[in-house]
Amino acid sequence: MYAISLGDGAELRPLEVWHAAEMLANIDRGRAFIGQHIGLPQVVADLDGARAYLRSYGEKRATDTGALHGIWQDGTLVGGLLFRTWDTPSGVCEAGCWLEPAAAGRGLVTRGMRLLIDWAFRTRGMHRVEWRVATANQPSINVARRLGMTREGVLRENYPHDGERTSTEIWSVLAPEWPTAGEGAAQHAH
Repeated sequence: MYAISLGDGAELRPLEVWHAAEMLANIDRGRAFIGQHIGLPQVVADLDGARAYLRSYGEKRATDTGALHGIWQDGTLVGGLLFRTWDTPSGVCEAGCWLEPAAAGRGLVTRGMRLLIDWAFRTRGMHRVEWRVATANQPSINVARRLGMTREGVLRENYPHDGERTSTEIWSVLAPEWPTAGEGAAQHAH
């Protein structure tokens, strides 16, 4: 399979069912940090949960409705990038991520998403990439900004998380905006 360098000893690779133990270890290292804004730690509560989650993305890849990629730093899985939804006929997909705290702040998500968004637009012909983020998740909002996305609005209290109603910001970038918004994304694809 492929491995794409993100620089600084980091690589982007497919994240598949046989990585279940690595994924569980990744989530365990950052369970509280990752779970601040997303429910992934509840889904990946144990090895069976990790396998089921990875299998669901294997099925999405097989039906062209989503994809999952891991970020490895110096050989250790430290997070993931995904297309949570992928609708080829409409040309719309939703991207997302998670990262354990030891890997945060290094630009790994931004670099990896630039590659994936560039691929979505230039290779797959998508028109719109969405980024949905809890209003309190400033690091993820900062990624959307660095990717040149536009904040479109807020879905107020649309998502129950840890017993509270949270709001979701909607950000997006369109294919015609990407060469400018991607800050030379094609240069980062090597």
